[in-house]
Amino acid sequence: MRSSQAGDFPCCFRFRCECRVRTGLIFVTLPNIFNQMLGGQFWGILFFMFLTFAAMTTIIGIFENIMAFTIDEWGWERKRAALINGIGIFILSLPCVLGFGPWSSFALLGEGTVVLDLEDFILSYNLLPIGALVFVLFCTRNFGWGWKNFIEEADAGKGIKFPKWLKPYVSYVLPLIILVVFIKGWMDIF
Repeated sequence: MRSSQAGDFPCCFRFRCECRVRTGLIFVTLPNIFNQMLGGQFWGILFFMFLTFAAMTTIIGIFENIMAFTIDEWGWERKRAALINGIGIFILSLPCVLGFGPWSSFALLGEGTVVLDLEDFILSYNLLPIGALVFVLFCTRNFGWGWKNFIEEADAGKGIKFPKWLKPYVSYVLPLIILVVFIKGWMDIF
């Protein structure tokens, strides 16, 4: 992983703090900066309170999608879906929670990394770009949905229509850009 310099974040240079990237930025670097700022406790409390609100509203939105899927696909009642999905999310969240405690010595990506870094690598550097590539290829190639079906679905209803002249860009340039992002992510890690 690329090491960050204090110049990457001016506040780190100003308060002479070690600048840590990834998970360390929010949970290590920012608290050190807030401790040195004038009124830092106030700003720190506000920052982490707003961060908590942002995280909670995001989680509620994501959880509702999971709930809708299990209710629609498997015909579960809402209470049953909430209970089973809640238990599943609790279990799947344990590596993240334990990553800064009992599992903090688990550093599969190298010294100074934690479990959350591994989860970030799996999702951000692999699943998201690969999923985007599969989605674009599925929508534009005949072995998938195909361009014609994609345009019909995208242009259904009222409003702005998807520009048909973007077919070469969406079919060839966009997959290439996604591949470059995927490869660049791996190059930055190793």
